Amino acid sequence: MIRSIIQTYRSAFSGLTKNAWILGLCQFVNSSGMMVMFYLTLYMTQKLHFSIDGAGRVMGLYGAGSLVGAYIGGWLSDRIDSLHVQKAGLIVTGLSFIAMGQVDRHLPFAILTMMAAIGNGSVFPAVNTSIARILPPENRAKGYALNRLAVNLGVSIGPVVGGYLALHNYRSLFWADGLTCLAAAGFYLIMFRHFSNKPVAHENTETPARSPWRDFQYLAFLGLIFITGIIFIQLFSTFPLYMKSVYGFLENRIGQLMAINTLLIVIVEMVLLEKVKHLRREKVIAFAFLLLGLGFALMPLGRGFLFASFTVGVWTFGEMLSMPLAAALIADRAGEQSQGRYMGLFSLAFSSALVVGPLVGTGVYRNWGPNILWLGCGILGLLMYLTGLRIGKKMTAGGASATAFDKSL
Repeated sequence: MIRSIIQTYRSAFSGLTKNAWILGLCQFVNSSGMMVMFYLTLYMTQKLHFSIDGAGRVMGLYGAGSLVGAYIGGWLSDRIDSLHVQKAGLIVTGLSFIAMGQVDRHLPFAILTMMAAIGNGSVFPAVNTSIARILPPENRAKGYALNRLAVNLGVSIGPVVGGYLALHNYRSLFWADGLTCLAAAGFYLIMFRHFSNKPVAHENTETPARSPWRDFQYLAFLGLIFITGIIFIQLFSTFPLYMKSVYGFLENRIGQLMAINTLLIVIVEMVLLEKVKHLRREKVIAFAFLLLGLGFALMPLGRGFLFASFTVGVWTFGEMLSMPLAAALIADRAGEQSQGRYMGLFSLAFSSALVVGPLVGTGVYRNWGPNILWLGCGILGLLMYLTGLRIGKKMTAGGASATAFDKSL
């Protein structure tokens, strides 16, 4: 049995190139200090005396900055080395986080939050583009899963450490997060100093350059990604408030819940994707959407750390099955000269939810109560499952055959 388990893990990690592993290592360095966003709502309401609605507006502003960064990052990645885009984004993010910890006034804090979001938002489409260029289509899902493993392995450290730092000095979170962003930029500079990540055609995969704005099936799929983001962003806005006010957890206990999510991803995700690789991709993604909504909808039905951990596990499986498979589906659909823009809009759709999600979430939370919010997440998950089956099938069928896309956009 042990030999079978070892073989399963070997198979799950096979086919990944050296540069894919280096990229994952760079992502780990960055994400190991990721802690500010997990406690930003609590910091604003408790230390800077923002109202809940005011904190929601700043979180929405973060989402607006992510929108700008996602579009810029994708656009630049089709024109220059996507690794350069990642380095520049990390530097902007790191300096902004450090500055955020030094200000007390609401307006400067909000502006710096948006600057951090622009830098951070530009990194994700550049990373996704790099993976698509480093790996052939048959291994891209593994590449995206490896990237998520690296990020979440780091994030399993950041929120836990951040929870303890927050109990003593909230400002230290901004220093830790900012410095690790700058360290990651330096790591990129060292590890990829002799490597160029420009478009490389893979055998039998070259398609005409296309505009994602004219790919209507793709745009419909991004609508589902947007709704997914609205649900998922509650993790950073209303979820900590609910866990503290209803479940009675302190910040360090909330950080431990976050760690369950990341540890499941680190231990399970690569093997899980290996097990489902023979299933129809669109069906797996649609089922994942359902799990994501269901996990949040279950929270009002119990109390205690074990039950909270169970609900985290449910939506984590939804996250693990949806995110890497959706990214691989999009990378396969995009032409070699359009991957940056496709990945940019992918990030843009998710970032749009960072604008809408906190505003909707905190509004529903305050006006109708958290139970209505979590029930709404469950209903959205069911609707995404039903809709995702149809849209995903069309996306898969039209991936390689769509033609006549505008090359100028």
